[in-house]
Amino acid sequence: MKLLRFGERGQETPGALDAQGRIRDLSSVVGDIDGSVLGDAALAKLRGVDLASLPLVAEGVRIGPCVGRVGKFICIGLNYADHAAESNLPVPSEPVVFNKWTSAIIGPNDDVEIPRGSTKSDWEVELGVVIGKPTKYIGVEQALDHVAGYCVINDVSEREWQIERGGTWDKGKGFDTFGPLGPWLVTRDEVPDPQKLALWLEVDGHRYQNGNTSTMIFSVAQVISYLSKCMSLQPGDVISTGTPPGVGMGVKPVPVFLKAGQTMRLGIEGLGEQQQKTVAA
Repeated sequence: MKLLRFGERGQETPGALDAQGRIRDLSSVVGDIDGSVLGDAALAKLRGVDLASLPLVAEGVRIGPCVGRVGKFICIGLNYADHAAESNLPVPSEPVVFNKWTSAIIGPNDDVEIPRGSTKSDWEVELGVVIGKPTKYIGVEQALDHVAGYCVINDVSEREWQIERGGTWDKGKGFDTFGPLGPWLVTRDEVPDPQKLALWLEVDGHRYQNGNTSTMIFSVAQVISYLSKCMSLQPGDVISTGTPPGVGMGVKPVPVFLKAGQTMRLGIEGLGEQQQKTVAA
């Protein structure tokens, strides 16, 4: 299934894509696409719904973040060796963990705000993982059973605040609008191997990132297992699993950063595409 949320910001309605790729209104079935409906039993019930019997949503409606009421927005840094190299940082021996604040979450096609005074805002296409059931001290072999589904994430980053202003990376990662999620939450039954997905990103039509999740240092299963030893993971928590090379900071000989008035377009094989315009905050 491809689940989504549509409508005005803060008032999104649950929906699903039918066999023709049209949006159907799920509000008569569930209240929202959030942790309460992401367990295996709840998803199985949703699969049994005849989508053709549900109201068709008008084309052109705004698509919201694919998950509502996100509890934790956890990110993994430097999870592709070639991205670590372009960042002039060593390949990590354990996952690098940081957070994005949930106030950063926006829809996949909403505007991204360039922070006031920023000269080093950057892009990062990433595979998002949405947890479906409570997870603590889980082994690698069982980890994927705790996944509800997958989505596209743009881990927008302000590099000065991330690297040059002291403290943790979180400051540069959590600005408002720096966490577009979606368009769809694609349930795990439609993604047989999350380590075989092509992902890409363009700015103003120029392809900067072209990678594959097969080159991750720590697999999705390893990341989930590792995090479950640091914290309990709850249904609806979102994990952003790292970006392949091609970020603006790594462009040689002169880094390239975002400014207001540009367009980012990005996607992951089977998970859909995003497109954001950059605007001044």
